[in-house]
Amino acid sequence: MPFEPSPRVNELQHQLQDFMAAHVYPNEARYFDEAEKLGPWSVLPVVEELKPKARALGLWNLFLPQPAHGAGLSNLEYAPLCETMGRSLLAPEVFNCSAPDTGNMEVLARYGTPEQQAQWLEPLLAGEIRSCFAMTEPQVASSDATNIESSILRDGDHYVINGHKWYTTNATHPRCRIAIFMGKSDPGNPDRHRQQSMILVPMDTPGVRVVRPLPVFGFYGVPDRASEVIFENVRVPASHMLLGEGRGFEIAQGRLGPGRIHHCMRLIGSAERALERMCRRTLSRVAFGKPVADQGVTHERIAQSRIMIEQARLLTLQAAWRMDTVGNKVARTEIAMIKVAVPQMACTVIDWAIQAHGGGGTSNDFGLASAWAMSRVLRLADGPDEVHREQIAKLELRRYR
Repeated sequence: MPFEPSPRVNELQHQLQDFMAAHVYPNEARYFDEAEKLGPWSVLPVVEELKPKARALGLWNLFLPQPAHGAGLSNLEYAPLCETMGRSLLAPEVFNCSAPDTGNMEVLARYGTPEQQAQWLEPLLAGEIRSCFAMTEPQVASSDATNIESSILRDGDHYVINGHKWYTTNATHPRCRIAIFMGKSDPGNPDRHRQQSMILVPMDTPGVRVVRPLPVFGFYGVPDRASEVIFENVRVPASHMLLGEGRGFEIAQGRLGPGRIHHCMRLIGSAERALERMCRRTLSRVAFGKPVADQGVTHERIAQSRIMIEQARLLTLQAAWRMDTVGNKVARTEIAMIKVAVPQMACTVIDWAIQAHGGGGTSNDFGLASAWAMSRVLRLADGPDEVHREQIAKLELRRYR
């Protein structure tokens, strides 16, 4: 596996680091302040001010591998750039590289018709609108997506959609214009993985109701805009179907592979920054007659954090390289492994950084509490740890059967 970034990636990395230093880090306190005061139903001015600056420098849509739409970078090339963006919760949206828009743009770029791309992908690429992904439901264990009960039923030239969704990230954003909705179009199909479809639902369609924002460990809007949404007798044209009836799982697998590795890349950046903060904080504080950094437990935690971050990074780079060389389906073991290992690593490292900061670590003054919340959420989002471990074990045992 090649480790050395290309000259182009090195250049983009330096540009990103300079932008983060000049514009992102100095605005983080403002970002948290606006998120708290304006709430999850509002556009945050600081984000909108920084987007044009990032786009003018070409630091835009770096996640998309298709040269026609994005930067044309491979997963391995994008990894260090995504890690840099992950150092701040403010950064990904500034560069138009935040979930769930990234996954939705990948779906539209890969599976959308030219008409669907013109109507929805182009404004998403331009950062003019936001989107949401409606899959998880409150009434069923959505870790098994075959449980999904929402319906997508054909009625002449339209589909009628009914369902109750939650953790539909972004739905409360004032610029959220389109949802990718997953539901059952053929519930009687004996193949449980052919019962589901995905369809595009404009958010201003009659019958779509955003019920409320959902707090994530008490945070509203940061780390993301989790939302509860009801779809009641929503009618959309048949042309809004993605790829075809019964192909929802196929789309989901195409979407979730890149989404999972992007989350892991960002978490490595978050953990790196937490370790930096832990080191600086413990060097600057004295307890019981000596710097906190010189306490034995601090040494242990700093050393272990460095080990775990490096392990997670190497595993993630390996997964990225495998995705690039053999495809997402063949690399599913590596993707599953990082989805378990990286959030757990980040939870531990950030928790130790919080401990090193004392009571201040639980506030937003240091960005650690929200960073921990994000890492903990990602032990559930895009599939819980238990599901990924089950898959890893089955694939491992298959080699010996």
